Amino acid sequence: MTELKKAGATEGRRERKRRQTRERIEQAAMTLFLERGFDATTIEDITESADVSKRSFFDYFPSKEEVVFAWQDSFAGHLMAAIAARPKSEPPLKVVEEAIVETVVASANERGLALGELIRRTPVLKARDQMKYAKLEQKLTEALIARGGQGKEVRARMRLLSAVVIGALRVGGERWQERPSEGPLEAFARELFADLWKMLADFGDEAKNRR
Repeated sequence: MTELKKAGATEGRRERKRRQTRERIEQAAMTLFLERGFDATTIEDITESADVSKRSFFDYFPSKEEVVFAWQDSFAGHLMAAIAARPKSEPPLKVVEEAIVETVVASANERGLALGELIRRTPVLKARDQMKYAKLEQKLTEALIARGGQGKEVRARMRLLSAVVIGALRVGGERWQERPSEGPLEAFARELFADLWKMLADFGDEAKNRR
């Protein structure tokens, strides 16, 4: 029994050390990217700043692009957790709006905003950035299905809802960058959802009138 406890404790320390190393690499890389620019920062610069070997870097990230996009996995994870935490009695539209607003606002810290600007001004990162929406759509669908059941009709409806909402999120991100930097992000996100729900209701009325 003592040996089992010791093995469990050792495994816990190992995982903690790996997490800390990964975080150290991420922090070093992001600091350098924001200071020097993405293209001007080499993997050697990152490993030296993080005090790890080049081999250790590749144990965690296949490329320096993957360091930049590690935050997207974190965003998707936070979104799924936020959806799971909503009251079971809430309808899907309410769940989606509250969870996305919560996740977007929580991620809009100074570094997150600076990272967004870095991606927009770096062509190789900007092209890759579009892939995040497909991943978010998949994760959102999974989270909603986990709340609403596994029936074929439910899955189809949740998949469609996810596609519409993530499409709106993409447009909202572009609108946020184009508008003057004034007003809180949460208010902007609420406005975006209000426009989305109204648009869907208008389309619904239009569809009924065509019958």
